[in-house]
Amino acid sequence: MTNNYIAISLKILSVIFFVLMDVLIKKLSEDFNTFQIVFFRCFFGIFPVLIMLFITGASLKTAKINLHLLRAAIACFAMFSFFKAFGILPLADVSSISFASIMIITILAIFILGENVGIRRWAAIFFGFIGVLIVFRPGTSLFNYFSLLPLFGAVALSFAVIIMKQLLSYDAPPTCSFYLHAFVALIYLPFLIFNWQQPTFDLWLMLAAMGFCGGIAQILLTNAYRLSKVNLLQPFDYTAIIWAITFGLIFFNDYPDRYVIIGSIVIVISTYYIIYRETKLGRKINTLKINQRHI
Repeated sequence: MTNNYIAISLKILSVIFFVLMDVLIKKLSEDFNTFQIVFFRCFFGIFPVLIMLFITGASLKTAKINLHLLRAAIACFAMFSFFKAFGILPLADVSSISFASIMIITILAIFILGENVGIRRWAAIFFGFIGVLIVFRPGTSLFNYFSLLPLFGAVALSFAVIIMKQLLSYDAPPTCSFYLHAFVALIYLPFLIFNWQQPTFDLWLMLAAMGFCGGIAQILLTNAYRLSKVNLLQPFDYTAIIWAITFGLIFFNDYPDRYVIIGSIVIVISTYYIIYRETKLGRKINTLKINQRHI
């Protein structure tokens, strides 16, 4: 029981650190281009990963370097889409739409991993995308093409997660995380050089804090799932929307309207039901499918 309480605390802390990272991304978007933000997210984020590698004793040796590179290339697009969206849209909008990755992963698992999905989960996926449409409000003056960025990010993230699920059959999670950070930073290095914007001392601190928040969040997440079961911790993923609304109000004076709140509730119910059905069917739920943040 004590382990469960510790795991829940670690899980909630990991969600908070992820949302704090999002706050810093949104703040930094006022001074930097997205290429520079993505690069430093991975550059500074690799230091907590190295600590995790040392603590776990995981090896950097891998026989699937090409698969790691493919995952990183897809993650580059996912990160750019999400980070650009954070600079333009309210935190709550991006956070709620990012949960669409759970529905997309469920669909991709049918074709790539050969999983069977019944009519109830298809219905949950359908209603989940209705929730996304409610948040988007296509056809209204509030909708613009930038609103599609988090959805594009969720699609790319879903492909990256499917690849990671295959990689975990060969490599430990810290190994996968190391190659993701290293390769994304290397891919974005030329963009950084040609789009360089000199940070002030305060901005350097914010860039470092952003990377460390992401790395620390992943360490907390890994240890939470090590101490407790997926089914117990899964509901706490959805607190990300609450924290996004709270921090959006505090730091950016963003007040979510009723459409964002209603759409978020529909998305949460739909994605939660997908996981509930898989649990009911006696399937082992992979943490990759339930946690919408892997970057």
